[in-house]
Amino acid sequence: VTDNIAHDLRTPLTRLRSRLEVALMKDIDPSRTRQLLEETASDAEGLIATFNALMNIARAEAGEQRASWELVDLGELVQDIFDLYEPLAEERDIGLALENAAGITVAGNRQMLAQALANLTDNAIKYTPEGGHVTLAAAQTREQARRIARITVSDDGPGIPPEMRQKALERFVRLEPERHTPGNGLGLSLVSAVAKLHDARLELADNEPGLRVSLVFERPVETAPPGA
Repeated sequence: VTDNIAHDLRTPLTRLRSRLEVALMKDIDPSRTRQLLEETASDAEGLIATFNALMNIARAEAGEQRASWELVDLGELVQDIFDLYEPLAEERDIGLALENAAGITVAGNRQMLAQALANLTDNAIKYTPEGGHVTLAAAQTREQARRIARITVSDDGPGIPPEMRQKALERFVRLEPERHTPGNGLGLSLVSAVAKLHDARLELADNEPGLRVSLVFERPVETAPPGA
């Protein structure tokens, strides 16, 4: 993991420095200078996103966010993420659907749960082919007489082979050759950390075709936050 982190941070930093050095050269065409600066800005944004993701993972793994737990309405959370990503799905000609149930609440950190759900939705849209479908859902079921709450993101993209699913949760893991879309390989590792923070179960399953990812909250819903 340490080697992967060093590689994923060193590579864009090296590109950034090289482009700035070229941009500072004499007699360079102004349009070329602008192109180099735009590419440098893009690399810088990618680095910031990587650092932010690593910080969020570290906070989740350290349990820092437990102090700010509250009752989170999963239906409202899923609706918010649906509204956020609907324009992007339309732009990519992907059908984004919502299957929502009202009145499902869990104790948790809303910001971290929203980030996890956003990561799953972003991945689903990113890897689903044009004309495909992505579904966001919040539901409450019963397992062995216990109430179970779950949020699910499913798609009909390339999916993840069963033998690769555990590895996909590790930091900086990129699956090839099916997935060539740019990214930092931290999306699912953050989701995994958020799941552990909330004592939730993270399930990756076939969607036939595609992938179905669920956060399953096994604690009884309507539970008051710690310290309440």
